[in-house]
Amino acid sequence: MSHGTVESDHAGEDTRTALVTGILGMDGSHLADLLLRKGYTVYGLARRSSRESTSNIAHLEGHPRFTILAGDLTDQNSLIRALKVSGPDEIYNLAAQSFVGESWNTPEYTGNVTGLGVLRMLEAVREHGAPVRFYQASSSEMFGKMVRNPCDEDTPFYPRSPYGVAKLYGHWITKNYRESYGMFTVSGILFNHESERRGIEFVTRKITRAVAMIHAGLADHVALGNLDAKRDWGYAPDYVEAMWMMLQPDEPRDYVVATGETRSVRDFLGAAFSMIDVEDWTPFVRIDPRFFRPAEVDVLRGDASRIERDLGWRPGTPFEEWVRRMVKHDIEEIG
Repeated sequence: MSHGTVESDHAGEDTRTALVTGILGMDGSHLADLLLRKGYTVYGLARRSSRESTSNIAHLEGHPRFTILAGDLTDQNSLIRALKVSGPDEIYNLAAQSFVGESWNTPEYTGNVTGLGVLRMLEAVREHGAPVRFYQASSSEMFGKMVRNPCDEDTPFYPRSPYGVAKLYGHWITKNYRESYGMFTVSGILFNHESERRGIEFVTRKITRAVAMIHAGLADHVALGNLDAKRDWGYAPDYVEAMWMMLQPDEPRDYVVATGETRSVRDFLGAAFSMIDVEDWTPFVRIDPRFFRPAEVDVLRGDASRIERDLGWRPGTPFEEWVRRMVKHDIEEIG
């Protein structure tokens, strides 16, 4: 099955409706593809003022079960209206100021969108009154300093960025509404995941884009920060399936979603440059102090044994395969 198309292999399977915030982003667009394949009607929430490209959902234009609504996590009335229009059975709250590096430049904005935005959405759901299952996109950045390696659902949090702190507020308020109001709310603590639709400001897409540019003779280097940072990296289309699975059981429960393996930025560089038959990538990489974080997260690794045990989810796409897809996509796009 292609992750870039919504030609249904589950046509008519489901008649539910989902509202997906952050629909223009990588996860939002992959989730829309998945839900449409399952037969859902999908409403996507996007800011009218968004500077994000609509390229991730361009293939959905004209789809009879896909509609874009205007809304903003900083404006609760717009969220209430979106719920009235869509009447969702499920809500996937993926919208955020999601770039960790930017969160130091705009900490207040990050807190307002990524943290308080979750509260506004939960309040809109509560006021809506109808039974809705709610998924919150939590983040491995909440673990930050990693008190335990690997991290599971019981590992203490220690965020190391304004983004991580804001995500932690969203995580705890989601849990609080579940326990206070009996709402079906879950948080997926997703570790790093990437795809061809990742924004070019993120280090993985920055690298694959640069490899494609170097391959085409349009660039001679890429500027990066800490090459020794290690992350638990997976493939976004696999991870959005975990999101959907979390909203299907009878009882809500939070889950870590991860591969359990760590790779450094150096490992990623090696895999990406190997696609253009470059073994020694060091001449093409320059270290730029601007790209180091004020408080660095050295390593992140997750333990996803609970979701595998409870729901049967496992990461399906190997590291080298999805890196290959990203580089191939960028080479074709530039070409």
